[in-house]
Amino acid sequence: MVSVSSGDFVHDGHRLVYYEYGSGSRPFLLLPGLLLPQTMHRPLAQALAERGNRVITLDLLGHGESDHPRDMWRYSMPLFGEQAVALLEHLEIDDAIIGGTSLGANVTLEAAALAPERIRGLVIEMPVLDNALLGCALAFTPMLVMLTFGAPLTRLVSRVAARVPRGLTHLTDVGLDWISQDPGPSAAVLQGLFFGRTAPPRSERSRIETRALVIGHGRDPVHPFSDSDMLVRELRNGRLIEANSILELRLAPARLTGEIARFLDECWQQPAHAGADEATEASA
Repeated sequence: MVSVSSGDFVHDGHRLVYYEYGSGSRPFLLLPGLLLPQTMHRPLAQALAERGNRVITLDLLGHGESDHPRDMWRYSMPLFGEQAVALLEHLEIDDAIIGGTSLGANVTLEAAALAPERIRGLVIEMPVLDNALLGCALAFTPMLVMLTFGAPLTRLVSRVAARVPRGLTHLTDVGLDWISQDPGPSAAVLQGLFFGRTAPPRSERSRIETRALVIGHGRDPVHPFSDSDMLVRELRNGRLIEANSILELRLAPARLTGEIARFLDECWQQPAHAGADEATEASA
């Protein structure tokens, strides 16, 4: 049975909540997608903890159980990256693997650029980079308009969703938690991200030497496979895996969970922060 515990810490005046699955000397910080709670990664966290990893999930500011300020300037990819690194500092973790999905993937890149000496490996699922800008604009602009100008209606929907019983399935619980959020802070998150940088620029990404496992999906305009392919070519030590769909890791996770678990094993078996040449020799 995997042990699960929760904790919190204060960063820049706001409370951030995290959960830990398992224990030991192999920490893996796992970050959720945009406006989604850390519970979206609960099944993956439990599966990886059963394989000997200490998995830590974080609700970034404006997400899940963490504080939800209404100031848009408090939300940006670099600030989210700072929060991820701050959690490692709070837990006194000097050497960790970090990963995430969508928003969490881009925050992973920010953390890798900010504190490469703390990070042994990266797991990047569905990065949102250059080729995703049009898809993101089409997908999230209507959401931002609804959250901002349709706040009375969305607030009513959130209150109704908050009263719906949980427990049917994990995915429905995550969806209900997402719908139950106050639209004001959610709109602030989207506004802050829209007016900030999406990810570290290519010049910074190309300097990242940390080992990376990139998981891309086809037929997804918000997370185009071309972004994942491009990122692997930019990173000095990246590996690409193609998922069957955006739902594979959620509905039929065995294959991708196994790939992630093997990558974590490789990262801990090899010297920390090995360069691309060393990794190439090891895999030859």
